[in-house]
Amino acid sequence: MSDIPIAHLNQVHLARRWSVSPRTLERWRWLGQGPSYLKVGGRVLYRLEDVEAFEAGSLQTVGPASAGNGVACANPIQAALS
Repeated sequence: MSDIPIAHLNQVHLARRWSVSPRTLERWRWLGQGPSYLKVGGRVLYRLEDVEAFEAGSLQTVGPASAGNGVACANPIQAALS
């Protein structure tokens, strides 16, 4: 086993991180959207690496990409709803 601790977020902490309600995360799980999660003893946990991967996959670039001056913003909510 690795000596590196694995960081987890519960539903409330992830909801705060993304400024959404915990109920939104529940709905996304029900719809099969959003980041991967663990269910341990009835508790839902999100591994930090899965959350960060989901955020990276949700990165949107705005503006002309060829000009090289686009503005990047992470929008996990848009990705989960699409």
